[in-house]
Amino acid sequence: MTQLTDYLIEQRGIGTQFIDAWGKPANIDPKNQQLILQSMGYDLSDDAVLQAQLESEVVDYWCKPLNPVSVFRIEQSIVIPVRVSIDNAAKSHTLKLTFENTKITPFKFIPVDHMLAASQEIDGVEWHEYHVTLSKEALQLKKMGKNKALGYHQITLLQGRKILDKSRLIIAPQACYIPKPIADGKKIWGLSVQLYCIKSRRNWGIGDFTDLSELVKQSSGLGVDFIGLNPIHSLYPANPEVCSPYGPSSRRWLNYLYIDVTAIDAYSSASVQAWLVDNSVEAKLQTLREKEFVDYEGVAELKHKALELVFDEYKLRHLTKQNTKENKAFTAFKEEGGDSLSTLAIFEALQTTLKRQGKEHWGWPAFPAKYQDADMPAVIDFAKKEAHLVDFYKFLQWQAALQFEQASQSATKAGMEIGLYRDLAVGVSEGSAEIWGNKDLYCTDISVGAPPDVLGPLGQKWGLPPMDPAQLFKQQYQPIVDLFSSNMKGTGALRIDHVMALLRLWWVHKDVDASEGAYVNYPVDDLLAILALESVRNKSLVIGEDLGTVPDTIRDKLQANGMYSYRLFFFEQAEDGGFYSPSHYPEQSMATLTTHDMPTLSGFWHCDDLALGQEVGIYPDAQVLSGLYDIRHENKQQILNTLHGHGSIGDNISRDVNYVGMSKELNFSMQTHMATGSSALLSLQLEDWLEMEKPVNIPGTFDEYPNWRRKLSHDIEDIFSRDDVKELALELSRRREQASK
Repeated sequence: MTQLTDYLIEQRGIGTQFIDAWGKPANIDPKNQQLILQSMGYDLSDDAVLQAQLESEVVDYWCKPLNPVSVFRIEQSIVIPVRVSIDNAAKSHTLKLTFENTKITPFKFIPVDHMLAASQEIDGVEWHEYHVTLSKEALQLKKMGKNKALGYHQITLLQGRKILDKSRLIIAPQACYIPKPIADGKKIWGLSVQLYCIKSRRNWGIGDFTDLSELVKQSSGLGVDFIGLNPIHSLYPANPEVCSPYGPSSRRWLNYLYIDVTAIDAYSSASVQAWLVDNSVEAKLQTLREKEFVDYEGVAELKHKALELVFDEYKLRHLTKQNTKENKAFTAFKEEGGDSLSTLAIFEALQTTLKRQGKEHWGWPAFPAKYQDADMPAVIDFAKKEAHLVDFYKFLQWQAALQFEQASQSATKAGMEIGLYRDLAVGVSEGSAEIWGNKDLYCTDISVGAPPDVLGPLGQKWGLPPMDPAQLFKQQYQPIVDLFSSNMKGTGALRIDHVMALLRLWWVHKDVDASEGAYVNYPVDDLLAILALESVRNKSLVIGEDLGTVPDTIRDKLQANGMYSYRLFFFEQAEDGGFYSPSHYPEQSMATLTTHDMPTLSGFWHCDDLALGQEVGIYPDAQVLSGLYDIRHENKQQILNTLHGHGSIGDNISRDVNYVGMSKELNFSMQTHMATGSSALLSLQLEDWLEMEKPVNIPGTFDEYPNWRRKLSHDIEDIFSRDDVKELALELSRRREQASK
């Protein structure tokens, strides 16, 4: 590699080494770094071309007086880098700050009176960068008050009356929001559920927002203080079988399949009811309800058609007249959704149209050339021509948002301490609407993933193109602001999947193996500040999923930022193989037994995950598989040792794993054992309450197993009337109360 390449690797935050999952230093192959630089747009084939690119970047930097964005915590001094030519360095300038509350504060200064940070000659002109410190007195922040000072503000640089540049100033709180009872030591528990898994006698073969409200109502009476959801991001209406919640089309918007069609008033119209009868829809719905796995194609076929008919009737009733409250509300929703909502709706309308025409439509890379970018003239023409269809998809987002908000209000009314908490996926899939609408932000020939670790010895590629940190900065972090804000709206907590993404992401070129990647650093302090700001504004506690290869740096930052760590029982293991007592977990954490990527408790104990892994080809090496069985056997013995050692199970259960099968008593004892722990939050899987065996997802598989389709074994109407469930919930609440003392 050349010196230019070395310089770029450092400047663009591409790692050279890291500590792997086994605690050993690992070096990054220079070839991997070069692939990443190329994906960022650098031409490494010719040093002269690369030199010209770098010189162009330098000119762009120095000739722009202000950075796109500056981020500070409320207690920090505000220091703004300002670049001026040497001829203007001794002249009077003004930084005008326009706060969100419209208060305007002018700050007059002469650049040379402030600290000179750097200088550069551009085309014979010398440029200086000064760090201009804005005193709190000058900004009148004390008079304004902390809360009003927080937010997204605008900086305008003037010389006389001439505007030289504009920038964004973000002022954030010191830490994320924590509800007072939890901050005061109250320890609570809740249930985690995949929303699509919920069975009911009224839904359309997939869990929906009405089921969620019912789950809130039923569980809150048993002491549940939160319901944790899978990512409920928007997927692909035209491709319903693409159902992984962790590979969405947009993380800002919702999956329309969770809409309860029957809850929209136009559903009762004669046209919709006639369609139901003429097409024997109720019989088809009953078939969908009775299936063991969610039939996404079947559900989408009926639900999409029903929603089209409902929209037509709703539009006729409410949206053709401007003065109806419904029309005003829908118009306000569309205005608030802005370009992001329009991009999603046009994307989905375009996909649907291409599908009806029998053309490739899986994502924007398959679109005809004239539709490859969201702002192309042909796309704009299409949106005008198909305005009704575009409005239909906006309507779906509106109804989904209303129904989710109703479920959230149900949790508040029920007195839940947190209520609903959402899960934020780490990225969007390569063919997504989010990328289509902002290609500059993403490196589309890269996938994020993970280096080799215990669970994935070959490494992982998730098919999710990463955001380019430099572009994110240029866009004033607005995509991140929108992401956090939209996912916290109407929630009491947000779980961030793979929270290390705020610090660094494992980038892998699409043409190489998952192990041949490199870490790319992100502006973690800025991102955490924005997260804290949105957390406080939305009164939403934040949980960071910090499993896997995690540097100490991120855990320290999470804790200081008021975020809650994620502690998984099976991963909390000492060097001698023993399992740590939950009483030793950090208080600022959420504890859990299993996750969506792991077997249920019954599946774990019976080694069903290993048998399934062999069946679907994950463990082709018999010797490796045999070793995994041996490790599992030892782990189960250590679990028994832990449970007996803490008095969490009775002596009627043997201390010898060779004589212990999974039973209701063992299952429930593992859950109540966790309830005695010191973590402020405890999350349990509804599947384990029902003693289910099949997993939701088998990582590393695609068609080999019906991932993201398995339903709960019981209807929601029946679960909470069971005596064993009531007794378990009562004991969990009792132990959580004891742990709070």
